[in-house]
Amino acid sequence: MEIPEGRTESTPWDDGLIARRVAKQGGEVAVPAGSGTYDGQLKQRLDALRELVGLSRTRLDGPTLAEAGHVLDEAAARRRLSSRHTVVAIAGATGSGKSTLFNTLAGMPLSETGLRRPTTSAPIACSWTDGAAGLLDRLGIPGRARRRPAQGQPGQQGETALDGLVLIDLPDHDSAALEHREQVDRVLGLVDAVVWVVDPEKYADAMLHERYLRPMAGHAEVMFVVLNQVDRLPGEAVEQVLDDLRRLLDEDGIALGEHGEPGATVLPLSALTGEGVDDLRDCLGQVTTECRAAARRIGADVDAAADHLKQVYATGRQSGLSEEAREEFADRLAEAVGAAAAGQAAGREWSRGANRACGTPWLRLWRWYEDRRVVGSTVTAPVVAADEEVTARQRVEHAVRVVGDAAATGLPAEWGQAVREAATRGGEGLPEALDELASDAASGAASEYPKPGHGAGRPPRPGWWPVAVFAQVAMTLLQVLGVLWLLGQAVGVFSTNLGLPLLLVLAGIVGGPCVEWSCRMAAKGPARRYGQEAERRLRDAAAACGRARVLDPVAAELLRYREVREQYVRVAGGVAGISTTRG
Repeated sequence: MEIPEGRTESTPWDDGLIARRVAKQGGEVAVPAGSGTYDGQLKQRLDALRELVGLSRTRLDGPTLAEAGHVLDEAAARRRLSSRHTVVAIAGATGSGKSTLFNTLAGMPLSETGLRRPTTSAPIACSWTDGAAGLLDRLGIPGRARRRPAQGQPGQQGETALDGLVLIDLPDHDSAALEHREQVDRVLGLVDAVVWVVDPEKYADAMLHERYLRPMAGHAEVMFVVLNQVDRLPGEAVEQVLDDLRRLLDEDGIALGEHGEPGATVLPLSALTGEGVDDLRDCLGQVTTECRAAARRIGADVDAAADHLKQVYATGRQSGLSEEAREEFADRLAEAVGAAAAGQAAGREWSRGANRACGTPWLRLWRWYEDRRVVGSTVTAPVVAADEEVTARQRVEHAVRVVGDAAATGLPAEWGQAVREAATRGGEGLPEALDELASDAASGAASEYPKPGHGAGRPPRPGWWPVAVFAQVAMTLLQVLGVLWLLGQAVGVFSTNLGLPLLLVLAGIVGGPCVEWSCRMAAKGPARRYGQEAERRLRDAAAACGRARVLDPVAAELLRYREVREQYVRVAGGVAGISTTRG
């Protein structure tokens, strides 16, 4: 592009009216501050997106969050700049006439046009008002490429309606030069709105639709599609081409702003003859007057980021740890710790205690002798088989894996892996803790977990127990009394009467075993209940140990995911039915 006479390429902002104003003021043009914030729902969505990224940073990989982070960065950068300016890019293919349209809107030839391709090699900016320096710096447009529109030109009476407009003429998006296409892609990601210029020959170009229009379908509210060069078409052909263009845009998923609905604006015009240019100028004037294009662009970017994260946070599957999975985990731990066997052992011990207490004195004396004889002899200490210990450890590890997989069901791969790792970390010391728990339960020693019978002293005794003991004492006394009576008769102390002493001895001998057998039958119910209570206590202790070490960390990870999902709902605009995480 040629540099007009009297200007140097190295002199920034030396472009007509701006340069004259700077010269008169003797200083830099003041740049108004940005609005500082976004209002209403957009601010809430940006805050939610920022919270989502913060909570997900340690769970998701960089590429997954890259787009969301880019949207936050660009939203913050745009917020710090002028809010009364609207940056609109004019984009199009080679030969579409976008530079001619740019010059027509500006009222003077600011951008070079001609048959040479590509004609525009770098973005050129035209600002209708002062204070856009920061915006143009953000776009990377140097001072030598910044222009002002013509003032007081015929046909420009409505130019005041474009106050705040910053128009950018872009290189061809299908240029043969790679750097030109890269500049187009970079600037399109930063402007507030875009005017796509198509011509009757290339309006259906696949590159335009597949690379730009279709991916930018969500930005329809800040998009204009103008059919240029309509002067080359006969009257009826214009409507036919427009209808076909609208059909293609609809297939691209671009909503059309017709009948007052939000969407892209489609206009026919001829930049060469000026036909329809005023309609475009009116549309641009309305956009700049509203000063809402930047917010709409950021909102569309947030929509795109939410759609990108949809596969992560809107899987449509129920996730979390069900009550059934929790109970199954408790059952596996109870099996590993041997709660059922411990309960059976406790029941048998209670039955033996009842038999010892309610048995005949002679049987109790014999058992005491046997216990003393066994204690006095050399006894080999029981040794726990190593394979049994390994089997118990494998059961615990399997239980941890199963509950981790159950909690990760329905979660994205990254969050599911985080849940499994939380379960694995908690299960590292679980086998040892359960071994200690089982050992303490068997020995009755006190520990941090409740034990069967702990805190209750001796096992509880039913109300009939003292009566049974008294009956055994009575039977024993009958036997002693009968024997003494017989001995007295033998030595002549008592008169001879064998019937009654023998009856007393026989009653004692028969009654004692009968009382013991009755007690044994009566003790079955209490022994079974005591064993069940011991099993329940050990089971609850194992469940409490597993909950503290495994389930609580997993629940914390699931709670974190649920918080992120709630933030995603806000980012997505409050879509219902997304959060299906179980607590």
